[in-house]
Amino acid sequence: MKKFRKGVLVIVYKLENSEISYLLLKRKLHWIGWESVKGGIEKGESKIQAVKRELKEETNLKAEKIVDMKIRNRFFYPKYFHGWPGYVGMEYKIFAVKVSGKVRFYRIEHSGFRWMNFKQAYAKLTFKEQKDALKKVNERLNS
Repeated sequence: MKKFRKGVLVIVYKLENSEISYLLLKRKLHWIGWESVKGGIEKGESKIQAVKRELKEETNLKAEKIVDMKIRNRFFYPKYFHGWPGYVGMEYKIFAVKVSGKVRFYRIEHSGFRWMNFKQAYAKLTFKEQKDALKKVNERLNS
């Protein structure tokens, strides 16, 4: 049986002059490309606690509003990835999180960050699953 690590995918956004900007991180550990905040749920931790922890660890931002998008998805780890022995991928729940503060990204995993509008962020994201999540969040925020 294929085992998936439980996790969260966090679409981070802020509002400036009624415009929505999304935060993307430039990944450098295990692969190179652009991604949203994501990570595993630790033992004894709720999904909301995982969202807050991952947000703090990867960006140093504070959550002002957390919305459970009530969407689950999964992805498979690349064959060469050996970071989570026994797991074939991650099964995650999607959250939209409005933030405040100044970004201080986690330099072990990432080499940079950018705030972008929807069109820019959608084009920049590396993986289809994250593009789909961004699209769903953007639709909800603009409805």
